[in-house]
Amino acid sequence: MNNINILRVYDTSLVYIKRLVNLISGLGMLVLVFTFAWLVYGRYVLNDTPTWVEQLSLLLVITIGFLTSAVGIHERTHLSVDIFTQFLPVSGQIFIGLLADIIMGTFGFLMASSAIDLAQFSAAKRIPLLDISAAFRYYPVIISGALIFIFSLDRVVRTLNQLIRPTTINQENT
Repeated sequence: MNNINILRVYDTSLVYIKRLVNLISGLGMLVLVFTFAWLVYGRYVLNDTPTWVEQLSLLLVITIGFLTSAVGIHERTHLSVDIFTQFLPVSGQIFIGLLADIIMGTFGFLMASSAIDLAQFSAAKRIPLLDISAAFRYYPVIISGALIFIFSLDRVVRTLNQLIRPTTINQENT
């Protein structure tokens, strides 16, 4: 395999990871909507409120929020203030972008490693009403941190590669 084929496989892999994360988040959103519908139906029609909905909803919101934030890093749709960098020359904009990607990658790495410690610490505890390990609360954080690290590292490598060789393949955002 030559370098172009490896880059294409790599790009395709990142796109598939992004799509899988979006699919998981979308399914989580569907489950969230249906559990709240069940909550309303149980409370007002059956007069018997399902108590597990709150714990499941918290778990789903954590999952959806953290996983989609990692995709936001990949697609560059995360919140950023770039008005100041627009006044800089192109070299300054590239430097600030590179610095931001390095900081985000470091943050993702630290987030994942800290969440691993939290998951190990809480593995023996149970989430009330769901009767699953409390470590499940930290798994989306671990995955999100790892993806933020991978996607940020990808941006850093691509930026440095374009500085060295300006005619490389750009990643598609589909």
